[in-house]
Amino acid sequence: MAKQYGYARVSTADQHLEAQVKALQEAGAEEIYKDKATGKNTQREGLQALLSILQAGDTLIVTKMDRVARNVKEGIQLVDELTEKGIKLHVLNMGMFDGSPTSKLIRNILLSVAEWEREMILERQREGIAVAKAQGKYKGKPKKYTDKNPALVHALELFANRETNGKTVKEICQITKVSRASLYNIAKEKGIL
Repeated sequence: MAKQYGYARVSTADQHLEAQVKALQEAGAEEIYKDKATGKNTQREGLQALLSILQAGDTLIVTKMDRVARNVKEGIQLVDELTEKGIKLHVLNMGMFDGSPTSKLIRNILLSVAEWEREMILERQREGIAVAKAQGKYKGKPKKYTDKNPALVHALELFANRETNGKTVKEICQITKVSRASLYNIAKEKGIL
């Protein structure tokens, strides 16, 4: 028996899924799969689980195409894979994609516009960063570890004396909770490596 499934995704753990879930329920989704993961990662657990159970006649409902695909290529590939299996994709802000010639045309146009919008956002972001850097206002991502961080100080001491203390880098990282990459990078900056 055909079923309507929903898929909701947000990019970070501090974002909320409630608005998407509500819209999917109002559109008729009987079961909703969710992910809190960046769209760049195509192997999202919830999406993969959902795609594995969809069958011919089912409908996949999403609020926006960028919840399941980040660009035209991914979107076209997903729609094609679903329609080949007899599964409809209902994108609430775009419409139903069922494999018909008209839905393919609309899909391509709307996905191209969505990708263009994303590129424009990224371009404005890059321009804003360049202006902020030129004005000396852009500081970049704040450093996680400062020279006064006790865990880092301890990790660097253990790292510098690892031949005498017998500690491996893995053990040092476990003891101090400083990541391996951070330890190596900071040790290199400080000339310990």
